[in-house]
Amino acid sequence: MTASANEKKAVIYVRVSSVAQVQKGHGAESQATRCSEYARLKGYQVVRTFEDKAVSGSLAERPGMKALLAYVRQHRKDGIHVIIDDISRLARGVKTHFALRAAIASAGGHLESPSRDYGDDPEDDFMEVVEAAFASEQRRKNAEQTRNRMEARIRQGYWPFIACMGYRYELIDGHGKLLVRDEPFASIIAEGMEGYANGRFQTQAEVARFFESQPDFPKGGNGHVTIQAVNRIFSRVIYAGMVERPDWGISLRKGKHEGLVDFETFEKIQERLNGRAYAPARANISADFPLRGCVQCDDCEHPLTANWSRSKTGKRHGYYMCFNRDCGSYRKSIRRDEIEGRFVELLDELEPSPSLVKVVTAMFKDAWELQRAQAQYSAQGLQRAISKADEEVARLLDRIVSASNESVIAAYEKRIDALEREKLVLIERQGKSAQPTRPFDEMFELAMQFVTKPSNLWRNGRLEERQTVLKLVFAGRLVYARNRGFRTPKTSPVFSMLEATKTGNFKMAERVGFEPTLRSPVNRISSAAHSTTLPPLRRRSARHRWRPAFRSSGGH
Repeated sequence: MTASANEKKAVIYVRVSSVAQVQKGHGAESQATRCSEYARLKGYQVVRTFEDKAVSGSLAERPGMKALLAYVRQHRKDGIHVIIDDISRLARGVKTHFALRAAIASAGGHLESPSRDYGDDPEDDFMEVVEAAFASEQRRKNAEQTRNRMEARIRQGYWPFIACMGYRYELIDGHGKLLVRDEPFASIIAEGMEGYANGRFQTQAEVARFFESQPDFPKGGNGHVTIQAVNRIFSRVIYAGMVERPDWGISLRKGKHEGLVDFETFEKIQERLNGRAYAPARANISADFPLRGCVQCDDCEHPLTANWSRSKTGKRHGYYMCFNRDCGSYRKSIRRDEIEGRFVELLDELEPSPSLVKVVTAMFKDAWELQRAQAQYSAQGLQRAISKADEEVARLLDRIVSASNESVIAAYEKRIDALEREKLVLIERQGKSAQPTRPFDEMFELAMQFVTKPSNLWRNGRLEERQTVLKLVFAGRLVYARNRGFRTPKTSPVFSMLEATKTGNFKMAERVGFEPTLRSPVNRISSAAHSTTLPPLRRRSARHRWRPAFRSSGGH
């Protein structure tokens, strides 16, 4: 409604300090309602409401407060009344309170509140100072209590801060708010981390490109995932199911949440990040030429490269070729469809027969049962290693107590930290070995699908999956002759075993290389064995080697 020309104008300022208050909406609404009721009783016309959401009361620089001051300054002649619900909503610090108080007065505004009168007499000034100091102390106490509660949660294995990408909070009985997997981000991050740890991705740039290829993965403003974003993911131990807060004196420990990868994988990532550098991935690797760099020329053994060529009609054609100037096949192109077609035929030839698949499956199942039986022995060995690490930590702690040199103490502490991380890996392995093993059919279903038909994954898979086929099927680069096609490739051990089983091309193992290394004695009649008899008897034995040691009863 319109107000009379003599009606005083007012603005309302509200502030909430936490994200939870913003999401629930109750704090700001209750402040605005109370201030509006106060303005109605005073006969003020409320023209604007300014808000600062999730802003600490210790800060003077606030977007909502800046906008309020600008508005009050612009309407100075109207003598705007600035209404706040409570002194703590303006600030929670004596210095910040009086700085904002002076800024409002300088802009031409008049500060008011339904909680108290802001007069100019000494008694009002004194009470204002006391209330501002009380609000400041209350903020400090709240911060200290919040810090203590968060520290206690971390020590218990819970993460009390904002959930990282790949996780979300969920209320779980017996835990309260607990981190749980947030799909599809959790699976994408896990695949990227495991791929970097096992060498599928050689650099962070390859991981970034993998993340970019996922439609659901969030990108930056330019539509790309930066290497810095990848490194932030790689450095967060929370993804390994662990929690820590070194600046609060909280060491690394097992978290209550489920990790996206195991801690051993996380440690491998850290070793790779801190170890030797890898050559950056080729920028021109694409799904157009999946065999680029994996096939070498038969004439010179240099890797073939690939490119597109445009004909006079404007149609594009793909070619593989050798760019070695000293090669007889230099720049002699091979049509992409030809070489990749022959490669699919090569994969089809590796397909084993159904009967052979049954035999191999039985062999794998026997090996699986044997491995499961040996799991308990492995668990015992891990327990001994854990106990040994505990003893080493205790020994180093005793040395720290008696040491006085700071550098020596720092070295001991560094060694203890390394031992604790090693112990966490051992405990994790022990936990895995103690877990009940999944059924064989469930564990090996996808593996057997790949072994029995690798060409299916090549035909239907993405570039990363095609590269996986090349790594798992073949033990080295393929060799291609322009006029004859692929030479007989060297396959991985699994496919070599399948081929040997199919063709029956088995060989007996040589004795050398097995325990014991001594050859067994060979019975040879043509040479005399070592004897301890006297020389005359030994010569006689040589002359009558084939005569029997007894005579018949008849005769002489």
